[in-house]
Amino acid sequence: MFPRYISYGAVHALIAVALGAFGAHGLKDRLDSDMLAIFETGVRYQMYHAIALMIIALAASRLGDRKGLRVGGRLINVGIFVFSGSLYVLSLSGVKWLGAITPIGGVCFIAGWAIFAYSAWKARDSS
Repeated sequence: MFPRYISYGAVHALIAVALGAFGAHGLKDRLDSDMLAIFETGVRYQMYHAIALMIIALAASRLGDRKGLRVGGRLINVGIFVFSGSLYVLSLSGVKWLGAITPIGGVCFIAGWAIFAYSAWKARDSS
């Protein structure tokens, strides 16, 4: 299960780098500064959480296959799609109501990190 999370993290990181380059070079003259900043926020959070998925996979190699690590990783993965994805579409399309979806991804990030922390804490207690 967890080697898959390293793959997910690596693919998300690859996409974040590609989209970051696209934003810096292909969108700087097409988007206003506010929309470009929104796009860049999506890239930044995608990269942060790509690294988080790889950290969860590495933690699992030390802590064992814990349900909390799996759930935390899944929530972070969903958060990347919802949070960053909605920001990409919002910035490129200008459809403002998509901003209402973004916090759902943020809640997924927060819950994923909380469950990861709790699971790691519980593993510490059981060792």
